[in-house]
Amino acid sequence: MKILVPVKRVVDYNVKVRVKSDGTGVDIANVKMSMNPFDEIAVEEAVRLKEKGVVTEVIAVSCGDAKCQETLRTAMAIGADRGILVETTEELQPLAVAKLLKALVDKEQPQLIILGKQAIDDDANQTGQMLAALADLPQATFASKVDVADGKATVSREVDGGMETLTLTLPAVITTDLRLNEPRYVTLPNIMKAKKKTLDVFKPEDLGVDVKPRLKTLKVSEPPKRGAGIKVADVAALVDKLKNEAKVI
Repeated sequence: MKILVPVKRVVDYNVKVRVKSDGTGVDIANVKMSMNPFDEIAVEEAVRLKEKGVVTEVIAVSCGDAKCQETLRTAMAIGADRGILVETTEELQPLAVAKLLKALVDKEQPQLIILGKQAIDDDANQTGQMLAALADLPQATFASKVDVADGKATVSREVDGGMETLTLTLPAVITTDLRLNEPRYVTLPNIMKAKKKTLDVFKPEDLGVDVKPRLKTLKVSEPPKRGAGIKVADVAALVDKLKNEAKVI
């Protein structure tokens, strides 16, 4: 059984992002980059399934520029068997990534695709669902527990009313929530081993996919700064301000 795990290179979650002075986007020059935390959880889950003997091969995939090879090497240090980079300098939007992954699904024929529910840079939460639609595969999003056996995946997920359990017939697409697992610490020996693992590089045109952006970002701006709060002497003063100044009552 083969698992495909897409991983994205994003600004590290500990870094406070800054908007460019011209408002065209986020400044990532000289900023620490790392694997999207939700994708790291997906890699960990795939490796755990392999350790249980359910899976025979874990393939990590990334789409972006050549620096994404670092992210793939990290995935392989966690335990992925090999990596695939779809190299492009084009801005990749969720639909383009889903199309690239669909082409790789057709090529590799994995029984399961596990990816993070969203990336922490754009917070789109779209790629997994779009891939499932393009590939015509069943999907389970926001997984907090995954069991695979007898050609089926049983997925537990949180919903507004509590917990929901879904059973999917493989092949299928699963997106991970934070509660699914805690990724392991990557050791130096595994980092060294990852350097020897296979990493294949393709271009979007090799896969027959047009990744031209469909959406245009008009402006990126910082959220407005919140004003300082005030203290009131008593409840009567609070009610007066809510009624006459804020006009919410």
